[in-house]
Amino acid sequence: MNSEPTAVQFKDRKAGLVIFGLLTVMMGVVCALFVPLAIFAQTVSAKPTGAPPNYHVIIPAIVTYGGLAVTLIWLGIGSIKARRWARALLLILSWSWLIVGVLSFVVVAFMAPQFLQAIEAAQRPGQPELSPAAKSIILLIPALMLLVIFFVLPLIWVLFYQSKHVRATCEARDPVVRWTDRCPLPVLAVSLWLAFGALAMLMMPLAYHGVFPLFGMFAFGALGTALYLALAVVWAYSAYALYKLDRRGWWLIVAALCFFSASCVITYSRHDPMELYRLMGYAEEQIAQIHRFSFFKRETMAWASLLYTLPFLGYLLYIRKFFRHVDTENLT
Repeated sequence: MNSEPTAVQFKDRKAGLVIFGLLTVMMGVVCALFVPLAIFAQTVSAKPTGAPPNYHVIIPAIVTYGGLAVTLIWLGIGSIKARRWARALLLILSWSWLIVGVLSFVVVAFMAPQFLQAIEAAQRPGQPELSPAAKSIILLIPALMLLVIFFVLPLIWVLFYQSKHVRATCEARDPVVRWTDRCPLPVLAVSLWLAFGALAMLMMPLAYHGVFPLFGMFAFGALGTALYLALAVVWAYSAYALYKLDRRGWWLIVAALCFFSASCVITYSRHDPMELYRLMGYAEEQIAQIHRFSFFKRETMAWASLLYTLPFLGYLLYIRKFFRHVDTENLT
């Protein structure tokens, strides 16, 4: 005898969705406050150098924090309403936040000795040398802050929104199939990042005078602007194609990523990155401050360009299984 299917049992997480939604909205408000803070910081940092504030270099920061503020507030409201698209996007955002945080923590740990050297160099003559305990505190406090902001918090968000009970709650309260359901989340994450990258490419000519590392030289001006616009088009098309699970988009972004990475590695292995900052319009006093950190050297920048590309290429290989073969009849 056939029995009727029973409904899937789950724990209703509506209260948790409201709480996490409110916290997400609060984070959006904090991000909004960083916009005037970035402008203020650029104004203050320019005073010791005597140079006028270089506001165009903070355009990416302003757009990023402003965009994050709007996105987080929007997603927080969606979580409060238990929308399935909000859960999917918050899960993607949380994983991205966690991965970026881990990478940032590695970079900060690598640069910690240079931070201490810069602090010691900034001390006035005759001042007592920092004690080992003071040095430990200087390093420990920022490290703990980074650990909480870029590891603990995103991990909590990942664990909550990845829960099968949270997913079931959103699907039960929002039964309509949304646009986030039409693409596997691992692929959707790359598509959204590429869409964001396309916008970032459009900002580069405005913020950094279109300076582009081009296989051993720094292109700038009209040529650099054209290259960034071309990359923006490639990134945007790849984002659309990946969302549609079109294998051509996957091959295009792999080729473009290899091209851009090789161009950066070759250029930075031959040129001092300080040339890049001069072409971007930084004052010599600001360039001298950047030069104090050994991370911003020719060899480390070249290796960093390569090492940051490898994980992304590995992830692209992982999501390759989600793509269907292109229908050759549609190509005619």
